[in-house]
Amino acid sequence: MKKVLFTALSLAVAMSLDAKVFATVDGKDITDANLTPMLAGMSGVNFEALPAELQNQVIDKAIDLRLLINEAKKSGIEKDELYKKQLEIAKDDIALSTWQEKEFNNIKVSDKEIEDFYNKNKDKFIEPAAIAASHILVEKEDDAKKIIADLSKLKGDELKKKFAEIAKEKSIDPSGKQNGGDLGYFIKEQMVPEFGEAADKLKKGELTKTPVKTKFGYHIILKNDAKDKKQLDLAEVKDHIKNIVKQEKFQADFEKKVKDLKSKAKIEYKNKK
Repeated sequence: MKKVLFTALSLAVAMSLDAKVFATVDGKDITDANLTPMLAGMSGVNFEALPAELQNQVIDKAIDLRLLINEAKKSGIEKDELYKKQLEIAKDDIALSTWQEKEFNNIKVSDKEIEDFYNKNKDKFIEPAAIAASHILVEKEDDAKKIIADLSKLKGDELKKKFAEIAKEKSIDPSGKQNGGDLGYFIKEQMVPEFGEAADKLKKGELTKTPVKTKFGYHIILKNDAKDKKQLDLAEVKDHIKNIVKQEKFQADFEKKVKDLKSKAKIEYKNKK
């Protein structure tokens, strides 16, 4: 039941996109709504965030689809009985999803409900401890040892600058070429165990004294910063909680509604096993 209800709601949300025009085909606009099916297999992807080349590919696919739709209509398919049956099914889906969207938007969530949810679920709103580090990855242990020996003579900004230069020159990891080996912030558990443990034990500004071996090769790690585990304030998660509570209410309301409707409806099973 949950899957059916939320699938319908998702479809409704997808259909409510602003109609921004990206192209025209024989005078008919290609808009956001036409691009949505093209992104169906790319969960969470925002079209505007795609590289220009990929955006153009998506638009081209939408144009191809529109051309095929036009051809299908020219063939007289709309008079076909199978088409008419499928159209009725589509109308039912649209009616349900549009109604559910309106019902969902009408749900109210009070500040007290948000606060109560936060207080009962504080453990779910904790930002884990994080490490900021840079690394240089090489294939041979001797190469790693030599790099450590050279870098160990430096400190502070000089160390950071030289580390980034060597990373760009010698690291076999893409991060080396792109940004001097800087990995940004990460949670220890996100990395392979050997790397995560080594980075965690370092002090801010400290360099590994020996190469760290992983399945990828030998790492030289420089710890740039660290953040302690943090309890997120209510203000930081208020909107997120509001959405959670709203979805829970929506789900509960519709489960009750379905139960009530079933109790009043005349239902006859014909081929139930």
